[in-house]
Amino acid sequence: MPLVVASALAFTDYYGFTAPEFTGGDNLGRLVGDGAFWEAVGVSAVVALLVVPLRVGLAVGAALLLARRRVGTSVGRVAAYLPSVIPDAAWALLWLWILNPLYGPLPALLKMFGLPDPGFLTTPWGARIGLVLVMVFQIGEAFTVALAARMAIPARLHEAIALEGGSPWFAMTRVTLPLMAPIVIVLAVRDMVVVVQNAFVPALLVTDGGPADATLTAPLLIYRRAFEYGELGYASTLSITLLVLTGIAAALPLWIAARLAARQRTRA
Repeated sequence: MPLVVASALAFTDYYGFTAPEFTGGDNLGRLVGDGAFWEAVGVSAVVALLVVPLRVGLAVGAALLLARRRVGTSVGRVAAYLPSVIPDAAWALLWLWILNPLYGPLPALLKMFGLPDPGFLTTPWGARIGLVLVMVFQIGEAFTVALAARMAIPARLHEAIALEGGSPWFAMTRVTLPLMAPIVIVLAVRDMVVVVQNAFVPALLVTDGGPADATLTAPLLIYRRAFEYGELGYASTLSITLLVLTGIAAALPLWIAARLAARQRTRA
């Protein structure tokens, strides 16, 4: 129902105080020339391109590391999942303190080791790096799926490689990762959608879209158009457009993976 209502409001001029006024394709025409929206889409794309590979890499790496039962494995699994349990607002406020340029522990730690401070909340790219740090460790769901995929691989395959004298690196690159590849692709697609949508809370609470709109993501821009400017009709147009763009971006890697798999079957 929200999707149906938003689709209907996308073709109206609506501010919430009077009945929606049908305007046809006026909002679409305005959308084409809305540079602020397309810049926000670009910011969302940059954040996703930075965050998604790191999140998937951390999730898969943690799954490979914690797949076998050892001392401390349970603690490691809980630590990997814990950031995803913390509410987004509380997590964002925690990082607002960590990245604070005056008393935050991360800038102080960089200064202690003589490393440059990128200005996590004060410079455009520093703020984007800060936004990436806020989002990159929330890998709980992806870690759980990757761990299940790793544990589903039959142990006899690795035992056979060990008997033949194969190294752990050979086993990981020739058996483990190829068998996990379909799941990794699905996780990447899933994280792409999640990152685009969930960038709203840290962008609002940690950077407030700044400085100089460097972290003004598309969801934050839509929120401002709807609830600060009251342009509910036009905000619905932007929301539906972002949904379509995210769907295209998510479908592209699946299409590429399907084509590559078809080529491999043909060669075989």
